[in-house]
Amino acid sequence: MKYTQGKYIITEKQAIAREIYSLTISCPEVAAAAQPGQFVHIRANGFTLRRPISICGIDREKGTLRIVFEIRGEGTAEIARLNTGDLIDMLAPLGHGFTTEGIGKAIMVGGGIGTPPMLPLAQIFGKNGTVIAGFRNAAAVILQDDFRKTGADVVPCTDDGSYGWHGLVTEPLAAAIERDKPDAVFACGPMPMLKGVAKVCADAGVYCEISLEERMACGIGACLGCACRTKRNDEEYFAHVCKDGPVFKAEEVIW
Repeated sequence: MKYTQGKYIITEKQAIAREIYSLTISCPEVAAAAQPGQFVHIRANGFTLRRPISICGIDREKGTLRIVFEIRGEGTAEIARLNTGDLIDMLAPLGHGFTTEGIGKAIMVGGGIGTPPMLPLAQIFGKNGTVIAGFRNAAAVILQDDFRKTGADVVPCTDDGSYGWHGLVTEPLAAAIERDKPDAVFACGPMPMLKGVAKVCADAGVYCEISLEERMACGIGACLGCACRTKRNDEEYFAHVCKDGPVFKAEEVIW
């Protein structure tokens, strides 16, 4: 796994929803190596442990990465205080990303702050992609215009029906699978959502990869802070989300 550690310049900052921020970072060597589904590990000023944040955008020509994150504690609040022109301490790119080679048509499913890592995939598949994104309500909806710019079919969902489809992502997912006959489904979000997506795909016989979110310390597989139960060849084993994932075949995860 090739990664670098350094301090990089923030070239753009946006508040895109309540306590959700977008940062664009100039890091040519990282952008050249990054793949959809990987993440960055950021050191917040005054904190020892880094914070893992999924990659939301990869621009190899400009040499930039984009990350979108939600304030969930003191560490991410400190990262959110950074502004354009500041340096950000980053270890990246990390982890095992999504499998895109050989995939012609795909459905991408995001839940809440699990939606950002779907954007690089949507940019790859364009009109051959469908993006289904679930949120609590209209105020929590993010990145829908970005997804539409890729040419993908975009289906937003909210729990309360205040924006888009009223209900869970699993119903429009099942309908999209039946209609589009995709080669793969990719998903990231809360565990109950991922479990539901995995079941829909298993019932339909569609290949599915999911990105797991876990608290982690080192980010490179040296500690056991992000172990998760998985199975291969009918044998159970503990994988590291940071190194073996965060992307796994849905059939390998023990729910």
